[in-house]
Amino acid sequence: MLQELLIHQPKDPIQFMLDHLQRDNDMVPKIFILGPPASGKTTIAMWLCKHLNANLISLQNLMWNEFSELAAKALQFHEAKKPIPDSLLMKLLLERMGNPQCISKGWILDGIPETREQALMIQTSGISPRHVIVLSAPDTVLIERNLGKRIDPHTGEVYHTTFDWPSELDVQNRLRIPLGISEEETAKRLMEYHRNITRILHTYPKILKVISSDQPCVDVFYQALTYVQSQHRSNAPFTPRILLCGPIGSGKSLQAALLAQKYGIINVCCAHLLKEEVAKKSAVGEYIQPFFERKMKVPDQIVIRVLLDRLNKQDCISYGWVLHGYPHDLDQANLLDTAGLMPNRVFFLNVPYDSIIERLTLRRTDPATGERYHLMYKPPPTMEIQQRLMQHPKDTEDKVKLRVDFFYSNCSLLEEYFENAIYVNGDQDPYTVFEYIESGIIMPLPTKVPL
Repeated sequence: MLQELLIHQPKDPIQFMLDHLQRDNDMVPKIFILGPPASGKTTIAMWLCKHLNANLISLQNLMWNEFSELAAKALQFHEAKKPIPDSLLMKLLLERMGNPQCISKGWILDGIPETREQALMIQTSGISPRHVIVLSAPDTVLIERNLGKRIDPHTGEVYHTTFDWPSELDVQNRLRIPLGISEEETAKRLMEYHRNITRILHTYPKILKVISSDQPCVDVFYQALTYVQSQHRSNAPFTPRILLCGPIGSGKSLQAALLAQKYGIINVCCAHLLKEEVAKKSAVGEYIQPFFERKMKVPDQIVIRVLLDRLNKQDCISYGWVLHGYPHDLDQANLLDTAGLMPNRVFFLNVPYDSIIERLTLRRTDPATGERYHLMYKPPPTMEIQQRLMQHPKDTEDKVKLRVDFFYSNCSLLEEYFENAIYVNGDQDPYTVFEYIESGIIMPLPTKVPL
C-alpha cells in the first residue's frame, strides 16, 4: 500500500487506501517475463497464467483488442511494419491493466519492456512488477530452436517440430510457420536483444531472476513458478510473535531456547508460567494449585489470564516472544486471537511417533546429582550412575502415547485455523531444524498456489 501511495500520490490518500484495501489484490501476480527470441518466454508465460489464474499480456493480444481505439492504432503501425511508438504502447498497457480482471487476478507481461526507455516509461506510469524473470540460452541454441517454431493460428499456442510437436492431427495440419524466423533474421534480433537487455536489467536489480532456458521446458517452468511464488524479504522492522506447535518430544522447548538466545526474544512456556504462579503463591496461583494437586486440566480462562499477563509485559512488547505449550485446541486458539495476541509466525514441528517414543522413553535422571541422561544419545559415563538412574513417570510409553494422541486429535483443527503455518520436519538434527525455522522468520510467508 505504501508503494502505491508513493507512486500515485493521490489527492485524497485516505480514500485511496480504503479503495486499495477493498480491492484486496496485494498478493496477485505482477510478473515480467523477458528473454531473447526462441527462449520460450511465451510458453512459460502461458503456463504460469494457467497455474496462477492470471491474465497474459503481450504485444499481440494488446493489438488484437477489437473494442479499443488504441489497439486499432497500434495495429495500423504493425500492419505497416513500423514499430509501435512507446507512448502508444504505454497507453495500451495502462488501458489493459485497468481492466477489472487484471486488477483482481493479476497479470503476466510477456516480452515487454524491450528497451531501457520502455522500462523507464513503465516505471513512470506506475506499473511496478513484483517479479522479473529473464530467460537465457546460447545464441546457437536459440537460432536452431527458432527454425523449428510453429504457431497455432487458432489458439496462439507455440509448438516446435522437434521438442513440442502436438499429438492431435488437426492441430498439426493448421500449424503455420511464423514470420522472421530465418537464421539471418534471428541473428539480427538477437543482436538487438543483447544490446538492450543489459540496460533493462539495471532497472529491476532486487526482483530479478535469470533462468537458463537451455533445459527441458518443464524444468524452466517449475523454476519460474517457484520464484514467482516467493516473496521478497522486507526491510520493514517487525516484532516477532512466534508460535511453536508440535507433539510432546518434538523439540519445541529447545527451538524456543535457541530462538530466544539468538534474537533476544522472550521464551514463553505456558506450563512454566503456571508453575511459577503456584510457586509465587500469587492469587492466581492459589486457583491453579488445586488443579495441579488433583492432576486436572487448568481451566482455559485461568490459563489465558496468566498468559496474557506475561505477553503484555514490556519486554514481550518490545522484543517479541516465542510461545510453546499453548494453544492445545481450537478454543484456546480463539482465546488468543480474541485477546489480540495472534502470532505472526506459526511453525508445526512434525516428528514420527517412533522417534518421539525413542526420545522420551529413554530419558533418565540421576537422583543424586539431578543430571539428565538419555540411554541412546547421552548415556551415563559409569555403570554405577546407570544403576541409580530413574525414569520420570510421564516418560513411560503409555503416558507418552496418550499425550501424543491428544495433540493429534486437535492438530487438524489448529492447522486449519493457522492457515499460513509453516511445517518443519523435526526429525533431524536440532540445528538443521533451527535453520528452517529461522528462514521462515526472516523471510516473508510464501504464497500458496494450488498446482
